[in-house]
Amino acid sequence: MSDYETVKEKAAIYYLQNKRRPAYSAAATVAEIRRERKKDFEQLYAYKWELSYLHSLFPWIEEIETDIVRPVDFYREVPSSNEDHVLNWVSPEEYNRLNTKERNQLALDRYIKSKKSKWVIGRDYERYIGYLYEKKGYKVKYFGIEEGLEDLGRDLICFRGNDIHIVQCKCWSEKKEIHEKHINQLFGTTVMYYLSEINPHGNLSEFYNYIKEGRIIPVFVTTTKFSSTARKFANSLNVLLMTVPLEDYPMIKCNINRNTGERIYHLPFDQQYDKCIINPAEGEFYAKTVKEAEENGFRRAMRWHGN
Repeated sequence: MSDYETVKEKAAIYYLQNKRRPAYSAAATVAEIRRERKKDFEQLYAYKWELSYLHSLFPWIEEIETDIVRPVDFYREVPSSNEDHVLNWVSPEEYNRLNTKERNQLALDRYIKSKKSKWVIGRDYERYIGYLYEKKGYKVKYFGIEEGLEDLGRDLICFRGNDIHIVQCKCWSEKKEIHEKHINQLFGTTVMYYLSEINPHGNLSEFYNYIKEGRIIPVFVTTTKFSSTARKFANSLNVLLMTVPLEDYPMIKCNINRNTGERIYHLPFDQQYDKCIINPAEGEFYAKTVKEAEENGFRRAMRWHGN
């Protein structure tokens, strides 16, 4: 395409310079535009090479590169720390007119039905997989959500007894595919977790014994398919592969305060939502509706102002 445009521009310059009444000024303008276009293409190719290089270093970047950056005025004004985050989802008029139960439910309904970015969908998928683990009696640390770009490739760290699962979650389109580089990244961060958190003075030989005993298991969970090579790598490295679609689930966390015994529920946009750990054995659970949470004696979490 660029070669075609170059030929057209050269032809235009030649015509302007050699017609019966030459237009030298116009020819110079076209020549200047051609030079600027050439610089633009050179910069474009440089950016394409840099992006390709970044992909090789950070495989997860492809998850967010197609997210649309919306104009500033698209976003709702974020409430200050002493305001209710429900105000992100209901109007001031609705907030004042509705009772607490009604406006909290309306805000939750709108959150669930809202058009989400790929990042938010990915976060909801991590929460969903965490919910499934908690149902099985695991204590879940939402490491990816809490640490962001510093998650080291660990979205969830799940504990049950002496068992530890290091979980990577990918909520991708079915058109995409998980490759061996993603498996390798998960395996590498599992090794790092073992050597930094479990046995700082250990070595790889001890790690391999640990993983063969099933005491630490790297788990890759996705909505899409794995390549044949990825499956071979996973089989060799003892990485558990799971394909789990994102489904509707009860999002309200009903938590009992360990110190006071207070029964508190958290909505998915509340500040402490991802730090709240649900333990079904202690009477904690996920509620589908605000009505269900309140009928079981839980109240909405008070606004958190920091430590």
